Amino acid sequence: MRVGVVTTVSGRKNHLINQHRGLGSSSVEPHCYVVVAMDEPAVQDWLPRMQPHPEIVTLSSPDHRLPVAEARNLGARRAIELSAELLVFLDVDCVAAPELIAAYAAAAQTYPDSLLGGAVGYLPETVSAFDHRRSDVAHFHEFRPRLGAGEAQPADPALFWSLSFALTVDTWAAVGGFHEEYRGYGAEDTDFAQAALRAHVPFRWVGGAEAFHQYHETQSPPVQHLDDILANGRVFARRWGFWPMSGWLSAFEDLRLVARDPLSGDWIRASPSAGGVISEQEEQKI
Repeated sequence: MRVGVVTTVSGRKNHLINQHRGLGSSSVEPHCYVVVAMDEPAVQDWLPRMQPHPEIVTLSSPDHRLPVAEARNLGARRAIELSAELLVFLDVDCVAAPELIAAYAAAAQTYPDSLLGGAVGYLPETVSAFDHRRSDVAHFHEFRPRLGAGEAQPADPALFWSLSFALTVDTWAAVGGFHEEYRGYGAEDTDFAQAALRAHVPFRWVGGAEAFHQYHETQSPPVQHLDDILANGRVFARRWGFWPMSGWLSAFEDLRLVARDPLSGDWIRASPSAGGVISEQEEQKI
């Protein structure tokens, strides 16, 4: 099975270099490796001349809100043009274990009509993605099971995440790709899981398809992405009838950063004055 690996990048130079290095150590070499550079014209100069040879695709973002959904669709189209039969999506922060591609390919042979997800371990700051201790010290979320090689089990679509996943080209077509109205941070992967559910595409955990998430600074909740989360949440609510990212929104509410609009019921920015709320019309002016 010809495997196309797709990643998107903006910044994260060292993370991308490490991901490329990891794919070079794969037990099964990918047929193609498509890197979609979002407002990153120098990506071609970042990567060493080694296999797999990266196919660089560029995408600009006039409003500087990263078009991750559009970029993933663009990367998938290019991989398909290069005759990929299985699409493996990796977040640029993730380095694939040597067995990841083989595990996804084997699972796709057995479950060609499924959306497949592998375990991702978060590494502490002091441990690199190539450290021999990585499997022992990485944090794997307990609600996303770490199965043994060759194992697979049905998964809750609500737990889908786009750090590492795979699906056949036919299943990608059935889902319809990512909805490109999402821009910036949040909700596009939750939307993709809903689209898969609507298309009757089951989600399965796959053992052995492990990746390691490289450390970087972050905030929890992601206050720096508040405006994107509200904008994308509104898109999602319009499409599916409910708001995603409820945990983050509750945390923002605790911080008095957001509130429910008393008229629409939507989440909106809280007023900087005495606990009020900003109407949707006022919010558009910010």
